[in-house]
Amino acid sequence: MFTGIIEEIGYVRRITRGDKWCVLEISAAKVLRGVKLGDSIAVNGTCLTVTQYSDHHFSVDVMPETLDKTSLSLLSPGSPVNLERALAAGDRFGGHFVSGHIDGTGTITAKKPYGNAVLFEIEAPEEVLRYILPKGSIAVDGISLTVVSTTDSHFTVSIIPHTVKETLLQYKNQGDIVNLECDMIGKYIERFVSAREHEKRKAPITIDFLSEHGFA
Repeated sequence: MFTGIIEEIGYVRRITRGDKWCVLEISAAKVLRGVKLGDSIAVNGTCLTVTQYSDHHFSVDVMPETLDKTSLSLLSPGSPVNLERALAAGDRFGGHFVSGHIDGTGTITAKKPYGNAVLFEIEAPEEVLRYILPKGSIAVDGISLTVVSTTDSHFTVSIIPHTVKETLLQYKNQGDIVNLECDMIGKYIERFVSAREHEKRKAPITIDFLSEHGFA
């Protein structure tokens, strides 16, 4: 579990590629404090498992499913990445519940200043947009953000200067691809409601149903 509060920007040192998989070696500092084999670190919002580490870098395996569903396939040596360690018991919770399981990718279609903030407009697929609503939470490349507005094909987020400076957003521009994770609460609610509706369609409660079972 993560909060979407980025701890530092790391850099890809090396990529070892296989058949639809890869191993990323990432330079870092803060997220390596107290690290152990098997720990989870979110890389651009994607939950990955530490398989090797030193005082200055760590390695993670990226399987085919992850490469297919995220922007990690676009990384190259030297690429900057957002990093966050998994939430520890007792930590302050400053963002929102982020699982590190990416729902899909989006494309930045506009980036413009707005007062002291920067507005990012992001195009997203319908299966992702269905969970996004104004004032709701969204993780963009692992960054916990609040949605400003939505359309049938886009959503907009407003970024304060501190967040731009401390994350990859300082490097992102129109046309760039970002990882998206919707608020998990909305997904669970939809799943629950859909299951209930399915049960109702299978066995609607009618007068005949109640009579058949001795209740009327």
